[in-house]
Amino acid sequence: MNEKNLIVCTGLTKYYSGLCALSDLNLTIGRGRIVGLLGPNGSGKSTTIKLMNGLLTPSKGEVRIDGELPGVYTHSVVSYLPERTYLNDWMKTSDVIDFFADFYGDFDKNKAYEMLRALDISAADRLKTMSKGTKEKVQLILVMSRAAQLYVLDEPIGGVDPAARDYILNTILKNYSENSTVLISTHLISDIERVLDEVIFLQRGKLVLHETVDDIRETRGKSVDALFREVFAC
Repeated sequence: MNEKNLIVCTGLTKYYSGLCALSDLNLTIGRGRIVGLLGPNGSGKSTTIKLMNGLLTPSKGEVRIDGELPGVYTHSVVSYLPERTYLNDWMKTSDVIDFFADFYGDFDKNKAYEMLRALDISAADRLKTMSKGTKEKVQLILVMSRAAQLYVLDEPIGGVDPAARDYILNTILKNYSENSTVLISTHLISDIERVLDEVIFLQRGKLVLHETVDDIRETRGKSVDALFREVFAC
């Protein structure tokens, strides 16, 4: 499939033990976009991401990726970077690359090794010998080495040093196409603002803003970071 709108949420709602984590989210995101999913802790960002990846089931409403409900097909077109490290420590970087290449038909090993070299990470190193930041770089390399339609990145630069952030953001810019979209959830708004096309603000499980970055700058006369601080008074 190749729907014009890559992500469509309709009345998407999720309750946990009677508490509403996400309330009646109506949202449409097209292709060829880099989108910031922003909000304070407890705003519903992680819930939204997990619903998109089929890790949670909606209480009401639905989310469709390329026209399909989360399932076997969407797993084949979504490349997901979770906030927490999920790789097995005993594996070498080369083992993980081989595993991803076997599991995903759209995985590009050459691209993965090229990014490893650029970030000075040895393919022979075991994950258990790496710092938290280096492990996060490896995970991002794996995610961005797929030719996916949707890249969902949960805090992709949270644990890496500032020098690596520019490389990682440039990697994200270079490795998605006009048919794919990148959804980034982060607290480091000022660091990623330059790569964003549009932003989504969530607060207490509700959508409070969905605008392009250009519109925010032109009509409001401020940066995304400044608007975020104003909206959430932080």
